[in-house]
Amino acid sequence: MSSKLKVAGWVALGAVAGALTTMQLQANARSSLSPLPLDEMQQLAAVFGLVKSDYVEPVDEKKLINDAIAGMVSGLDPHSQFFDKKSFREFREGTTGKFVGVGIEIGMEDGLVKIVSPIEGSPAFRAGLKSGDLISRIDDTAVRGLTIDQAVKKMRGDPDTKVNLTIFRKAENRSFPVTITREEIKVQSVRAKVVEPGYAWIRVSQFQERTVDDFARKLEEIYKQEPKLKGLVLDLRNDPGGLLEGAVAISAAFLPKDVEVVSTNGQIPESKASYKANPDDYRRRSSDDPIKRLPAALKTVPLVVLVNEGSASASEIVAGALQDHHRATVMGAQTFGKGSVQTVRQLGPETALKITTARYFTPSGRSIQAKGIVPDVMLDETAEGNVFAALRTREADLEKHLANGPEDDVARQKAREEARQKLEAEFAKRAEPPKPLPEFGSAEDFPLVQALNQLKGQPVLASKTTLERKAEAKTTP
Repeated sequence: MSSKLKVAGWVALGAVAGALTTMQLQANARSSLSPLPLDEMQQLAAVFGLVKSDYVEPVDEKKLINDAIAGMVSGLDPHSQFFDKKSFREFREGTTGKFVGVGIEIGMEDGLVKIVSPIEGSPAFRAGLKSGDLISRIDDTAVRGLTIDQAVKKMRGDPDTKVNLTIFRKAENRSFPVTITREEIKVQSVRAKVVEPGYAWIRVSQFQERTVDDFARKLEEIYKQEPKLKGLVLDLRNDPGGLLEGAVAISAAFLPKDVEVVSTNGQIPESKASYKANPDDYRRRSSDDPIKRLPAALKTVPLVVLVNEGSASASEIVAGALQDHHRATVMGAQTFGKGSVQTVRQLGPETALKITTARYFTPSGRSIQAKGIVPDVMLDETAEGNVFAALRTREADLEKHLANGPEDDVARQKAREEARQKLEAEFAKRAEPPKPLPEFGSAEDFPLVQALNQLKGQPVLASKTTLERKAEAKTTP
């Protein structure tokens, strides 16, 4: 890894969206720190003492301190966070793409957990679970009423432990139990296929340690099937972000060498950096460069990038770089708008602080904070229009988000409430609830069909209703 990436080497999922995150394994004391405010520190100590001595029941000192730190950090912005032992372990799992569980990609449908896809080779795959299966019970707990995060936690656990799932298979109109032994799962963050002769689709769902290798391998497989590829769709929809080096590497696969992919700027010197389409800026120390194995034709193949409101952070870096260098047509919906960098500083063996240290900028100098990447061609989610797009949370909707220009919070909240009421009124008129959106990459995937039309020079059904959401940020009095 280059000296640049010693500081900005790691990126991981944030609390709300993918957080472009640098990681240091030791906390660094800074001589530039101003003196501690003694009066306020004494007040904090006094409150600690009173809670310890006067609270109705004994309290754990360590918990009090951790809660105080967490409260201090959470008041800064939506992405700064204090990691205790458990959350720090989960954070590190997110960067590696490994976890202990049953091995399924999931969503929600009719209040139940829907299996989008079993991960190849996983316990769920070997047990015969299929895409479209619904999970109605996890051990003795009914799934209906659980959030997707609660369901995930119940299915995860220690290696070699068992979990009992009740499966409803709609195609066969039957329910049946399955007992699965948990094991370490390696997440497949890249999927790809030749959609039709001459045209391929490759999807990156997260940027993790294995993503660049898997990306290169999938593209090599595509070129073996289609040596004269006419067009490629890079699908970054609902990609919350991940490793910075992964975003730089995947951008470099399509861009000329040494052009800028992204820059960062903040208060501390190491937050001021520029990352280019160069192996020194994305290759890990002592590792090879899988991007150099890719065919030279990849630099010029017609390219469409699909994005939506769930595309955040590292995926916005890729879309912004390819858009600014006029290398691809970006299609879909305006992205999340996660344009800040969080540095993770380890405080002890099992705790750390994730704190916002910089903003990042596309090659043309755009800050996408609280705005996002605006597609070249706006697309609806389905041929009938958008189903849930108006209600999806974006960076500008998060409390305490970083400023990026004048903002009218009241007007934004009013517009969002009006959109919610309009959507609920439309749903109330329907005899049935709206159908779940088709799986990405399927024949019913409307934005993918439009992307292929764009590559083939055929008419594209662009959105007639979606408007750009302007940059939003708070003014300070």
